[in-house]
Amino acid sequence: MTRKILTGIAGILVALLIGALIMLAEGYRPLATYAALFQFSLFGLSPLATTLKNSVPLILTGLSASIAFASGPVNLGQPGQLAMGALAATLGGLFLHLPAGLEIPLLALLAMAGGALWSGLAALLRIAFAMSEFIVTLMLNMIADFFTAWIIAFPLLDPKAFSPMTRQIDRAGWLGEMGGFSGSVLFMAAAVAMSWFVFRRWRAGYEWRISGQNSLFARLGGCNIDRNFVSVMLFTGALAGLAGGLVVMGGPHRFLKGLGANYAWDGVMIAIVAGSGLIATLLYGLFFSAIQTGSLGMELITDVPSEIAQVLQAVLVLVIVAGREFVRTALDRAEARRQARERAA
Repeated sequence: MTRKILTGIAGILVALLIGALIMLAEGYRPLATYAALFQFSLFGLSPLATTLKNSVPLILTGLSASIAFASGPVNLGQPGQLAMGALAATLGGLFLHLPAGLEIPLLALLAMAGGALWSGLAALLRIAFAMSEFIVTLMLNMIADFFTAWIIAFPLLDPKAFSPMTRQIDRAGWLGEMGGFSGSVLFMAAAVAMSWFVFRRWRAGYEWRISGQNSLFARLGGCNIDRNFVSVMLFTGALAGLAGGLVVMGGPHRFLKGLGANYAWDGVMIAIVAGSGLIATLLYGLFFSAIQTGSLGMELITDVPSEIAQVLQAVLVLVIVAGREFVRTALDRAEARRQARERAA
C-alpha cells in the first residue's frame, strides 16, 4: 500500500513537471497556469462543489471498471451501461409522478437496473455461448449509443427542442443542492462505501478477489466461478448505470445527445491508473475531475488552451502506470538477487 501511495504521488509530481516543461516550450507560465487550474477547481465553495459533481460519473464508472478488472471479468461496457442507466432513469422520470422522497431513490434504482441489464446481456452470452465479455461489452456500447440516439430523436423527442433530446423529467426526480453541493455526491459516497464493504468485507467480495487473482485456486477452493462472474458483471453494470442516472437527475434533467461525454472511458482510464484499487479510484477520480473542471477557468485567466488538461491526463496515465511497473520490476529483481545471495551463502 505504501509503495502504491509513493508511486502515485511521484507520478503526479513528474506528470506536472512534464506538463510544465511543455508549457514552457510553448511560451506559457507553468506556475500561473497551475495556480489558475486549481483555483477554478478546488479553492472556493463553488469550484469545489462543481469538481465534486463532475467527479461523480468518473468515480462510479471507475469503480465499475476497477471491481471488474480485480475480479477477473474484462468489463469494458461502462459507456453503454451508463447510457442505458441514464435512459432508464429518464423513462422513470417522464412517466412516474411520485413525491420526491420516493421518486429520487426509485429513479436511482431504475438507473442501476438499466446498467445491470445491459451488462447482464454480456454475462448471459458468456455463460451460454462462451463469448468473450471483452468483445461483447465493446459491441454493446455501440448498440446502446445508437439505440439511445434513436430513442431521443423519435419516440421521446421533445417537440420544442432544436436538437435530439427528451423532455425534462418530473421535478420530483431532480437532485437538489445541499449547502451548494449536488445531491449526486451523496449517492456517489454511498456507492463507494457499499462497494468497499462488498469487495473488502463481504464473502462475495472475497470470492471475487480470489477469482481475479487465481481462478483455478478459487475453483478448487469451492468458489462458483460462473456465479461470481455473473454477480460481478451485474454489480459493476449497476454502478455504471447509476452514474448515468445521476447525470440526468443532477442536471440537465433530461437525456440529450452526448450525455455520457467521455465520462465512462475516463473512468476506465482512472481504474487503470489506480491499479484497480477502490480508494485509489476515488482519489484519482477527484484529481482528474479537478483537472477537467479547472481547465476552462485556466484558459480564461492565462490564455493557455484547455486542451492542456487532456495532455496532463495522458501524461499522468503513462507516468503512473509505467512508474508502478518499473518500481515493481526493480523490487522483484532486488528480492531475487537477495535470495540468490542467501542460497549461495
